[in-house]
Amino acid sequence: MRIDKQIAIFLDNRPGLLARICEELTKAKINMIALSIADSLDYAIVRLVVDDFAKAEKLIRAIHKDVHVRDVVVFEMENHPGALARIAEQLSNAGINIEYAYATAAESRSTMVLRTNDLEGTVNALS
Repeated sequence: MRIDKQIAIFLDNRPGLLARICEELTKAKINMIALSIADSLDYAIVRLVVDDFAKAEKLIRAIHKDVHVRDVVVFEMENHPGALARIAEQLSNAGINIEYAYATAAESRSTMVLRTNDLEGTVNALS
């Protein structure tokens, strides 16, 4: 479990913008650890956790200006019924609010990304 950097990119809702960013990350051999895309009427929020934050941030800022960096908690967890319920309960018991979450999932393991109102407290409550 670690506190890591997340890159959030606000993209206009039009074809090709996400493809360009992904192509540039590929050329730079930067791997995505987790990805979330949330849309609205005018734009999409693309959230990324990558294996080389500094390189990715520099690359993305060179091709797109509306980029934000936030700290998030990243950890692996078992992928089974009730796993997220247990995590949410532990955080609730510690008085910690989940602002947003996203995950990658495989059959038995998942990588979870959490943005909470208390990142250090999140790490302590879940460790």
